[in-house]
Amino acid sequence: MPDVRMASPQGRWILFTTVLGSSMALLDSTVVNVALPRIGRDLDANLSALQWTVNAYMVTLAGLILLGGAMGDRFGRRKVFVVGVVWFAVASLLCGIAPNAGALIAARALQGVGGALLTPGSLALIQASFHPDDRGRAVGLWSGFGGVGAAVGPFVGGWLVDGPGWRWVFLLNVPLALVCVPVALRHVPESGGEGARGRFDVLGAVLGAVALALLTYALIEAGAGGWVVAVTAVAGVVAAVAFVVVERRRPDPMMPPDIFSSRQFTAVNLVTLCVYAALGGFFFLAVIQLQVVVGYSALAAGTALLPTTVLMLLLSARSGELADRIGPRLPLTVGPLLCAVGMLLMLKVGPGASYWADVLPALVVLGLGLVMLVAPLTATVLGSVDVARAGLASGINNAAARAAGLVAVAALPLLAGMGEEAYREPAAFDAAFGRAMGWCAGALVVGALIALVTVRRPPPGCKRPECLRYGSVVSPPLEGEPVRKRLV
Repeated sequence: MPDVRMASPQGRWILFTTVLGSSMALLDSTVVNVALPRIGRDLDANLSALQWTVNAYMVTLAGLILLGGAMGDRFGRRKVFVVGVVWFAVASLLCGIAPNAGALIAARALQGVGGALLTPGSLALIQASFHPDDRGRAVGLWSGFGGVGAAVGPFVGGWLVDGPGWRWVFLLNVPLALVCVPVALRHVPESGGEGARGRFDVLGAVLGAVALALLTYALIEAGAGGWVVAVTAVAGVVAAVAFVVVERRRPDPMMPPDIFSSRQFTAVNLVTLCVYAALGGFFFLAVIQLQVVVGYSALAAGTALLPTTVLMLLLSARSGELADRIGPRLPLTVGPLLCAVGMLLMLKVGPGASYWADVLPALVVLGLGLVMLVAPLTATVLGSVDVARAGLASGINNAAARAAGLVAVAALPLLAGMGEEAYREPAAFDAAFGRAMGWCAGALVVGALIALVTVRRPPPGCKRPECLRYGSVVSPPLEGEPVRKRLV
């Protein structure tokens, strides 16, 4: 039984290193967006390259995050966490010194692999290390500090882009890792999943990542047309079908198909896909809109987005309590609708827009929508399956959200009619941004309708969320052990 107490020096060191490690990955999921216009100018990159700068990271992270958790169970959570931090730091260094867009995209894909190793490991280490009486408080502090990191990330990213340059957005991870790794090796006890046996579902993970990569390529390059795009799209569909077939036939699959026999679980994941596709597209385009069209600096654009995350940090716990009393269907219906209104309010954000009259109201409404839906979404995911599979359900839901975001980043510029040089032409980007917000709002309305029709109150006695304060806008929180022993 884990026996580290929160009040002990070791407990504080464990909390410090897990927060620091997870914050590295969380920051890169949001900070890079702020740097995109400057990256494009410095590397002479078109819009497709900027899409890949975001999506190369998300493809490997979403495709491998379940496998990363399983490796921690098998080989030791501290060991895999440390490997993930080192991998992430080395990949960040490669991003920071990338001479061109192609090298940056390749390094971002490597970053995603590191993120898939360290992200599930940080929470698993807390759960495996702390005494049961202190675990809830430790998880709460971990999620709270992580939320603070998510809140200040765009601000720090904007300051770095306007100051020493966008490369420091990535290079900053190197000194963080140099602090994190020695502390983890000295103070964090090793732990592993007792009874973890069998073979890793490497084939399933690879097929999932390949399917995402091929479909993303086809969507990004669809505007150019040609037989290469068509072949890539077909290959992506084939890889996706192969992934489903492999998961159905393996005795210990990474993503057991029978978990979707729960109608509630399937429904909530459909809501997740709609919500996080809209959010992924919004946060990709909004920071470009603020810089290219409105004329903000990178620092001002990053700071402008703070209200959304701050509202989530301050109110998400109360939202969870409200959903416990009234059930999840109303919050999961009203929350996406509020987010849709916030995105439609962004239509007012154009040349000469006022922050207080135009930008802030939209972000406040969007933030209130996120406050209302994130905690109930997580609780409903956990409550829709057996307690023993709650961690698996959370991991699948987290991966689904990230996959939805990367597909949106790939597809939304195509749907909105953005050309390859749109981010260099304020008028053209502004017009396309307005169309994109319409698509995002539409996806959120669909998510709200799915929740209204399908979501029901979870049964009593189901697992409840531990991460009550959360600030990430790219994915719901991981809960429980992200990967159970049956995944290996």
